[in-house]
Amino acid sequence: MASNTHCNVSVNNHSIDFNFDKQHIWHPYTSMNNALPAFGVASATGCELTLHDGRKLVDGTSSWWACVHGYSHPTIIQTMQHQLNTLSHVMFGGITHQPAIELSKKLVKITSPKLTKVFLADSGSIAVEVALKMALQYWQGREQPQKQRILTVKSGYHGDTFAAMSVCDPEGGMHTMFGDSVTQHEFVSAPQTKFGQIFDPSDLDEMHATLDSKHDTIAAVIIEPILQGAGGMRFYSPEYLIGLRKLCDAFNVLLILDEIATGFGRTGKLFAYEHATSNGAVVEADILCLGKALTGGYISLAVTMCSDEVAQGISDSPAGVFMHGPTFMGNPLACSAACASLALLANNEWQQQVIDIEIQLKAELEEVIHYPEVKDVRVLGAIGVIEMNSTVNTAQLQQEFVDLGVWIRPFSNLIYIMPPYIISKKQLSQLTNAMKKVAKNTLYSNQSAAFISHG
Repeated sequence: MASNTHCNVSVNNHSIDFNFDKQHIWHPYTSMNNALPAFGVASATGCELTLHDGRKLVDGTSSWWACVHGYSHPTIIQTMQHQLNTLSHVMFGGITHQPAIELSKKLVKITSPKLTKVFLADSGSIAVEVALKMALQYWQGREQPQKQRILTVKSGYHGDTFAAMSVCDPEGGMHTMFGDSVTQHEFVSAPQTKFGQIFDPSDLDEMHATLDSKHDTIAAVIIEPILQGAGGMRFYSPEYLIGLRKLCDAFNVLLILDEIATGFGRTGKLFAYEHATSNGAVVEADILCLGKALTGGYISLAVTMCSDEVAQGISDSPAGVFMHGPTFMGNPLACSAACASLALLANNEWQQQVIDIEIQLKAELEEVIHYPEVKDVRVLGAIGVIEMNSTVNTAQLQQEFVDLGVWIRPFSNLIYIMPPYIISKKQLSQLTNAMKKVAKNTLYSNQSAAFISHG
């Protein structure tokens, strides 16, 4: 087996300088003093990553939940190649182009009727930044500039930039680390009724009380619909979202739905908010954030959409314009990739694919709930989660998964997968078998460690 400590590793003309990487390149959430091992990837096709040494791994993460169509999909690749040869980038200030227009038409058509305005951003965090700025500017335009606070629930995650992390979980997030530099907002307890359970209306009591007492200063509520992703992979009752929409209406507060992780089919609906229906009507956001799977994971792009009312309020604000404009806003190459990805989703094959994944995940992970070290097992759509009783050793488990021929990236006390929709039954079983084996080995490892410590 090739070692990641080699300075240069070259297999089939793929050279990776691991030594330089370790010394100079910062990977997400790692220390330069004791960096987690990085595995060299040479190529990717379908649901498989090919490492620099020729080993193949079944991908269980869709590259952080984005590559829903798998890798090297010919439709997306060909569309991007054509766009690359035609117009790869042009500033969006004072200029428009067909890929941006086509993408925006598609998004207006497939999202809820209320969402008619499209702001093309760079990444998920920026989409959230844009949403929060929209909410604040809206109330300036409605002559209520005191409405500057954002209300959200604990255990949420909305991104790593400053405004985005200010509405992430206040305890597990970055608030204490960056202190007063992080804007202080309002938090209430996360929804407790699980998806599929009979809804407990008291879940909304704290939200109701906070809105009742502070709505004059609250601009918006932001929440991840149905699935709290990086904050704990928690699935909650759609009834909570229905009640939240009613509270926002009653107290004159905007509702921002962050569908960056959940959008484009992951939970079994095209958008997770579609699980929340009341009297036949789907809950609608005033502002909606999209990203990750928007382009099928082929290039970074995100979107913030809003209603006519929100757009008008922003336009009536003292600035007279919306105060945001990234350099790469509306990038034609990214927009073309998104159009190709949405065209694939429009074929509706994803619906049966996600149903099949959910059925298989439930069947193959069912036994894990009986493992002593496992706290919970939950499945929704193309998401499978094993929650352990204690925090796992990410580096150790990462290596174990690679040795088992899969790419699964655990975090905190969670072992989870969100595979591409095109995954085969055999590949999915390889992922679930690896999850079960590692979860069981974690029990034995903890028992051994306890024996040694008490020996």
